[in-house]
Amino acid sequence: MRRSMFYGDTGGRIMLGVLAVMAIVVPLLNLAVPADSALHLSTYWVTLLGKYLCYALLAVAIDLIWGSCGILSLGHTAFFALGGYAMGMYLMRQIGDRGVYGNPDLPDFMVFLNWDSLPWYWTGFDQFWFAMIIAVLAPGLLAFGFGWLAFRSRVTGVYLSIITQALTYALMLAFFRNEMGFGGNNGLTDFKDLLGFDLQTDAARIGLYLASVIALTLGYLSGRYIVTSRYGRVVAAIRDAEARARFVGYRVDHYKLALFTYSAVLAGVAGALYVPQVGIINPGEFSPINSIEAVVWVAVGGRGTLFGAALGAGLVNYAKTWFTAAMPEIWLYALGTLFVVVTVFLPQGVVGLLGRLRRKRTTP
Repeated sequence: MRRSMFYGDTGGRIMLGVLAVMAIVVPLLNLAVPADSALHLSTYWVTLLGKYLCYALLAVAIDLIWGSCGILSLGHTAFFALGGYAMGMYLMRQIGDRGVYGNPDLPDFMVFLNWDSLPWYWTGFDQFWFAMIIAVLAPGLLAFGFGWLAFRSRVTGVYLSIITQALTYALMLAFFRNEMGFGGNNGLTDFKDLLGFDLQTDAARIGLYLASVIALTLGYLSGRYIVTSRYGRVVAAIRDAEARARFVGYRVDHYKLALFTYSAVLAGVAGALYVPQVGIINPGEFSPINSIEAVVWVAVGGRGTLFGAALGAGLVNYAKTWFTAAMPEIWLYALGTLFVVVTVFLPQGVVGLLGRLRRKRTTP
């Protein structure tokens, strides 16, 4: 008899409970509480929390392959950015003649570069459903193609990590080129509305925030279902002894490829939700530094727990928000120090530390 996917997952149940409370409390504090009240939550904080939730979904996607299967990807922000660009292209098409140059067909950056017509690969992005399909398909197909070549060739360990980092770096250089038709260095910005709703209104911000809560909840539930299923047990066996799993007859490359592809899709969804909340997407999102930072989130929270990855994303990004406002010049040093400290002293992250403290307290 199959155990419940929440068996032994106290932390996951707590996280889902916190998300449910946040889905109710945050909109009430923002919309129902007067702006001059001490309990009022500003739209700035709603947007910031929504951004953290998108990062948490990205962290869950990374932990799904790193913690469960031992695949350390240092290029997962490439899938995050592709999902973001798909959403950004839709939002740019919604601007129409409200841009600086008043061209109803071309985005401002294309008019500035003297483009005569919209590139063929922008076709269809005036439709929300099409953009959302591409936000899922683009990272999914890229991950499938990359993974098929890598896993079929039995590339593992540090070599796979280096290749994933090279992938995101190559994409970053490509998207920096104006000839690509994605805004070059400046990227895509100046978004006006989404599905007819003005993105600057409080209601739209709350809607995006709630969509992020739902996406993180579904992402965690799907990830938890995967790791507790028979498929998840095989994946764990591949992580612990890949050669032995292959010897007993499992198609290791198929299992790794499916999980890697699904993880990329989750990252793409996170990117699509991230862009309308921050108001911009540029090639900097492909930066390998961002991918390394995302891995740090997972390590800080606790690899192999899923909810720990979400916790780590929230903690590290809150610290980043504070550091970049108070002492921006030392943030990268602080991040590097944090990674070293976690690796040496907290190999199981914050979740592992809390577990040890709880066991010490309950041990007579």
